[in-house]
Amino acid sequence: MPNFSLRTLFAGLALTLGCVAASAHDASTMPAMQHQDASSEPQCADHALPCASVATPFFDAHGKLWVAWSADGAVSIAASDDAGKHFGTPVVIGQHGARLDAGVESHPRIAIDRKGRIVVAYGVFKDDNWNAEVMVSHSDDGKTFSPPRPISSNPASQRFPVIGFDAHDTLFAAWLDKRTVAAAHEHGTQQPGAALAYAWSDDAGTTFTGEAIAEDHTCECCRIDLGLDREQHPVVLFRKIYGMNERDHAVMSFDAARKPTVAHRVAFDHWAIDGCPHHGPALAVSADGTWHAAWLTAGEARQGLFYARSTDEGKNFSAPQSVGEAAHQPGRPSLLAQDKSVWLAWKEFDGQHILAKVRHSSDGGVTWSADRTVETAAGQSDRPVLVADAKHVYLSWLTREHGYQLIALDPS
Repeated sequence: MPNFSLRTLFAGLALTLGCVAASAHDASTMPAMQHQDASSEPQCADHALPCASVATPFFDAHGKLWVAWSADGAVSIAASDDAGKHFGTPVVIGQHGARLDAGVESHPRIAIDRKGRIVVAYGVFKDDNWNAEVMVSHSDDGKTFSPPRPISSNPASQRFPVIGFDAHDTLFAAWLDKRTVAAAHEHGTQQPGAALAYAWSDDAGTTFTGEAIAEDHTCECCRIDLGLDREQHPVVLFRKIYGMNERDHAVMSFDAARKPTVAHRVAFDHWAIDGCPHHGPALAVSADGTWHAAWLTAGEARQGLFYARSTDEGKNFSAPQSVGEAAHQPGRPSLLAQDKSVWLAWKEFDGQHILAKVRHSSDGGVTWSADRTVETAAGQSDRPVLVADAKHVYLSWLTREHGYQLIALDPS
């Protein structure tokens, strides 16, 4: 691949693709990341985990690992009692064929409360214009799941859900929604991007209430990320549209009254692009209330993958720190925080292999260890995801070459 900068590559795409075209399925993702996510290998036609394109891990309160994945147009889930070495019989939650939103930005999301009730959320395209709806399924026992149903009755497009239970087993859900864009069109005006929508469930995903728009003018094609602050209130990190089309990241929390607070800008990258980055951020919150963010940008101020932290609930963030080897196009970040221990994972491409890399901080993100390559792969690969049980931190990574791996991480 020619030695172009990220800014050059993204700017080139902006000149050739409009927002609608660029917001298509992740198969048409940005050129800088195509070599990481595409594969010339034959498509694996099976619902099983070895054929999956994306997989999401989650440890329940008893230390059991649950993995939800997308494969051959279906969303499935299975559990492991030995940290991913063996899995029980998978349950197919929904079958949607080519309509399933299964790109590298579109993982099925899992949330499990203290009672063991499981909720899975994911996207399904409704038409050939990449309009989608968020589907939700729930289970009381992990063996039988409800038929997937739309999280919203609004006819506009919804994509990229995040879900999570708080300390009181209340489920929070957020997603990108185009109802305000549709309303603007009906009034003869154009509105770029999408909006951030949210809702709550007091019965573990059986029903949702309080559906509303939290923030307008968001990027429509970049996944969002979710954390819980030290009071267990939801915090969402998303790519917001500032001005005409400057797509920088913002963070927003929700208060005890279940209402959104003011959005705060994470960094002034000044990435003006009339197109879709197809590249979402990572968020984690430490027990002491420190917020950690990682994101990709190709802005006027900086280009590449960056990390920053906030000690005042997102009002101000530290100066962005560059992450990874710039020549290897680092991206697809994941963050995990446990007290003062913070892990950051991402992937790179060295021209021949995809690298799953990590760095660790033992002082809450102030200083970091040297970057370390945990695993390499060739061909198709998912983004690496950090996950932890009560004893260990793991890197969850799905590749066509090696299958599903749960790799224990050592801070040393």
